Parts: sequence; structure tokens; C-alpha cells
Amino acid sequence: MKILVANPNTSTGVTERLVASGKLVASPGTELQPMTAAYGVPYIATRAEAAIGAAAALDMLAERRGTMDAAIVAAFGDPGLGGARELFDFPVVGMAEAAMLMACTLGRRFGIVSFSRSLEPWFAEIVAWHGMTERCAAIRMLDEGFTSIDAVQDEKESVLVDLALRTVKNDAADVIILAGAPLAGLANKIRERVPVPLVDGIQAAVVMAEGLVRMQPRKATVGTYRRPDAKDSKGLSASLAAVIGHRDA
Repeated sequence: MKILVANPNTSTGVTERLVASGKLVASPGTELQPMTAAYGVPYIATRAEAAIGAAAALDMLAERRGTMDAAIVAAFGDPGLGGARELFDFPVVGMAEAAMLMACTLGRRFGIVSFSRSLEPWFAEIVAWHGMTERCAAIRMLDEGFTSIDAVQDEKESVLVDLALRTVKNDAADVIILAGAPLAGLANKIRERVPVPLVDGIQAAVVMAEGLVRMQPRKATVGTYRRPDAKDSKGLSASLAAVIGHRDA
């Protein structure tokens, strides 16, 4: 089984962390294929950056179409997820959606903990988009700077643990999601220091992607995720233009 880990950020260091964390739960024989956005920002933190990341995600999936069994949009806000499910006939999993669905199997309400205050409005909107607002106890963010996005989890490990503990105590979270691609792998390091289950987004996404490939769901031909009719385009990458124009068959 081949699963594309499509990081719509431009940080290759973050991509490496994502794949390393995903491999901890991948089944024998599952190959995680790393891919980093060719354009955009080192990490997505705003609505505008998410829009750019959505375009990058669609480009990556179009470029690799036919070479993998499933794809993961490997940024916590799931940029481009809805559009990807419209366009493509293979399973596409979002890290945020997978993490929240997994958290709902472990407790009644989950808390989201991450590393940057600027992420909070976007994360709140993606929780609502996925219909999970009632299951979300709180979204808590660090309110301090960091030196490097590639090493933010190492730099801020202790304060992230403290924030997770406060979210459990003050917000009655049954589960904590460590949100954001740069935090991939952190749950395994700190799981014994937080008294509730921790969910790693990329690990949840890998497990879900594997299950979807095994289920072999058909592509919808009616409803909101049917493939849109063919349309001409201008200025898009050749691979994405071919998908949109139905010249990829």
C-alpha cells in the first residue's frame, strides 16, 4: 500500500517529522511517500495561507495521481480537503478530521493544543467545518514565540505539556489532540506525562487511510463529492489542469 503524505507547507524538516511519526503506526508493507509543497509558506497559520496551501495540496495530489493508493493532506487545518475529495477517485484524508474522529472514539470531548496563537481562529473554523464544535472542549495555544518551525516541538515541549495539563484540568478534556504538522511525533514522547489519551494527527490519518484503502470505497457519482464536470482552465499546473479538464483518463 502506498500513501502520499502531502505537506502543503514548504518545510522539508516538517515533512520528515510527519513521515517518521506516521511510520510508527503504519502497517508492514505500507509505504509513506513524502511530498513537500513547491510554493507557499513554511507553516500555515492564517486563512490566507490556508488558501495558498489548498492550491498547493491539489497540485501535489494531481501530480502524483496514479502512483499511490491514498493521500493525506498533512496540515492540521486540512487545506483543500473538500476540493480534493471532489476531484480525485482515491481516498483523501485530512489530518484534522482524522485526529478529531479518532479522539471521539477515546472520550466525549477533546481539547486541541498547539504552538501558535495565530492558529486559533483557523482551527476553530475547521472544527466547525467538520461538525465537531460540540465535541471540542477547548482550543488552547501557546502565547509565545519560537525559534524554528522545524524544532518548535523540541523547544516548547515542556510548555506544551503544561498547556495540555491545564486543558485537561480547566476544560475537562477527555482527550488531547496535539495539533499542527510541526508537532508530529510529540505525543509519543510525552504520553506518560499527560493523564488522558493523546492523539497525533498524522498517526490518526495514516491509520484511517489504510482502512479506507482496504475498504475500497467507490467514487461518488452523485451528491456533493461527485467529480465536477470538465472545465477549461488557465495558468494551472499541467497535471491539475488535466484533472479539471478530464484529460487525465
